[in-house]
Amino acid sequence: MAVLRHHRRPRRPRLAPGPLPGLLLDGALGGRGGIGAMSLLIPLYVHPAEDPAAWNRLITRAARTYAVVLNPANGPGHAPDPAFAAAAGALRAAGARPLGYIDTDYGTRDPAEIAEDLRRHREWYAADGCFLDRVTSAADGLPACRRLVRSVRRLGASTVVLNPGVHPAPGYARLADLTVTFEGHWSTYVSAFSRPSWTVRQPPGRLCHLVYGVPEPLVPLAVRTARERGAAVCGPVTGEPPNPWSRLTPALAGEER
Repeated sequence: MAVLRHHRRPRRPRLAPGPLPGLLLDGALGGRGGIGAMSLLIPLYVHPAEDPAAWNRLITRAARTYAVVLNPANGPGHAPDPAFAAAAGALRAAGARPLGYIDTDYGTRDPAEIAEDLRRHREWYAADGCFLDRVTSAADGLPACRRLVRSVRRLGASTVVLNPGVHPAPGYARLADLTVTFEGHWSTYVSAFSRPSWTVRQPPGRLCHLVYGVPEPLVPLAVRTARERGAAVCGPVTGEPPNPWSRLTPALAGEER
């Protein structure tokens, strides 16, 4: 099944340094709950200076997140971004787990470049770990992915998320803390989703579904559907390509019913 992979933010000039107007620097919600309270993986691909209100809402609802993916420039960029650094600090203070976005280009990217991206994410934004995007899903790519995960662990990544965007060959889900086994449009999710048998043996907290194009009234249904399909972590958004991740999920507003 062909699906769109993770949509990365287009490169843009770095905004001038300075504090974000109204950015919450003190955590309104302290600590992390169990998997029920940490059900949402949040890729928010809009600059904090462009939409500070969205980042503030995210900070105040940090306890509902599994993790927040930081993506300043299709990765950490070439220099620290003060706005992202402030947002990352506020998220951590509120109890969220910031993860640095790293593109693996389906296993073709130089491991040294990946290591450098992780170093920058950790040094500039104090990322707890990494969101490894465009991970290959084929069985023959498993050994290389295993080496990559071991490498980023040695470099200090306490949380590793793999995003093949589809159900990968058995074995990938054992490598990381979380594996995204579906990334695609709501219409595909409701009409063409299939679940391989190996996923039944996986703890639901190790699997994630990222669904975009969800009609807002159906966002609670998307959360419940992910759980029914064995994924306790999800990220349903209403946005559409080319960047569906530019807005927050309505699921942050409250408990689904």
